[in-house]
Amino acid sequence: MTANQVAVWYLVASILFILALKGLSHPESARRGNLFGMVGMAIAVVVTMAIVKSHVLIILAIAIGGTIGAIVSRRVEMTQMPELVAAMHSLVGMAAVLIAITAVNNPGAFGIHDPMPAGNRLELFIGTFVGAITFSGSVIAFGKLAGLGKHFRLFSSAPVVFPGQHLLNLALALVMLGFGVAFFLAPDKAWTEFAVMAAIAFVLGVLIIIPIGGADMPVVISMLNSYSGWAAAGIGFSLGNTMLIIAGSLVGSSGAILSYIMCRAMNRSFFSVILGGFGAAEGTAAAGAGEKQVKSGSADDLAFLLANAESVIIVPGYGLAVARAQHAVKEMATKLIEKGVQVRYAIHPVAGRMPGHMNVLLAEAEVPYDQVFEMEDINGEFGTTDIALILGANDVVNPLALEKGSPIYGMPILEAHKARTVVVNKRSMAAGYAGLDNPLFYMDRTMMVFGDAKKVIEDVVKALG
Repeated sequence: MTANQVAVWYLVASILFILALKGLSHPESARRGNLFGMVGMAIAVVVTMAIVKSHVLIILAIAIGGTIGAIVSRRVEMTQMPELVAAMHSLVGMAAVLIAITAVNNPGAFGIHDPMPAGNRLELFIGTFVGAITFSGSVIAFGKLAGLGKHFRLFSSAPVVFPGQHLLNLALALVMLGFGVAFFLAPDKAWTEFAVMAAIAFVLGVLIIIPIGGADMPVVISMLNSYSGWAAAGIGFSLGNTMLIIAGSLVGSSGAILSYIMCRAMNRSFFSVILGGFGAAEGTAAAGAGEKQVKSGSADDLAFLLANAESVIIVPGYGLAVARAQHAVKEMATKLIEKGVQVRYAIHPVAGRMPGHMNVLLAEAEVPYDQVFEMEDINGEFGTTDIALILGANDVVNPLALEKGSPIYGMPILEAHKARTVVVNKRSMAAGYAGLDNPLFYMDRTMMVFGDAKKVIEDVVKALG
């Protein structure tokens, strides 16, 4: 295959990647976007295979990786998608580091002059430390999302902080950059400088993520996604591979934009998330919650209210995902619609554990897209709605976000508290990921229905007949 043919096919793959991102911007076009992405990646892999000399090891690696990926994907539950995404990010980061090590060891194998030119050293320096931070940071994010904090404190969903933490991070970053500059200026391979730089980057990845609380984890996921893209792009420059540069840049820029959007949705600055974050361990009881009284009801009570309502807004949260109740909710909504009830779903940008988590769950249950509304499109409807049914959501409907001095003050919320009647389904009165009590639960027009979301909704469906 000639160089011109390679360039043309890489261009085709790049266009398909752009179309994939465009398709993923809306649920109705998401399947088409995924198809574009898969076809584009297939073209990129085939073309790359055509220009390399040895195929045996590459085919063997693809077979092993593909087999592992297929097995893992079949076993992963929908609720485990956030930690799976974090795990995938870690692999991209480590791949960038390993490629950089190989390039430093044998530049000629990558078509790089030996001794390595300054430009290539700079590219490898950037790709290495970004990749290392991505790897270790993603491992910590995986542990937090997977609930491994009970086994190892660094994985706690609550912020892990200690005195002088930010100063230590700054000092390590400066030392890392110093060794990176030494590697850049060295006349030889400079393995010591390179190794120290990479080691510090791995440590920084851990230190940057551990102080971030559970409520900020959706931003962390998109941020790490961006990091992985920039790491790939940096290595692409070193290898002279335009496809890797383009694909990495698309991932990096889209992840950065998504992080910005998520921070805006939480009324948080990107740097405040990285430097601190908030959140307590999931399941921790909110202070003083046991002293307050709530009105509780049964699934039959909920069914009676729903059957006599004219409009219902369902607010899905992580509790719905854990219970895998999306199909039961869809069945309940269908019965209500048949009775003439208007049913809509309200989605908060950071509901769940990753961007779009609730949208994916509802799409899996084939909930019609015209019933699903984003926060800014439906918040004005709560005041005229008969029932706001909250399923496993907590922080995204917490009115404390409206009170100055609250840790989540200024965070936009779904204004479910304005509905004529509020029904909240939770397993217990435990606090959400931000570790805060929720005044919504104690309002006079709020009824709590305790229990597993799937079991409760299935009982509601039976009561509806």
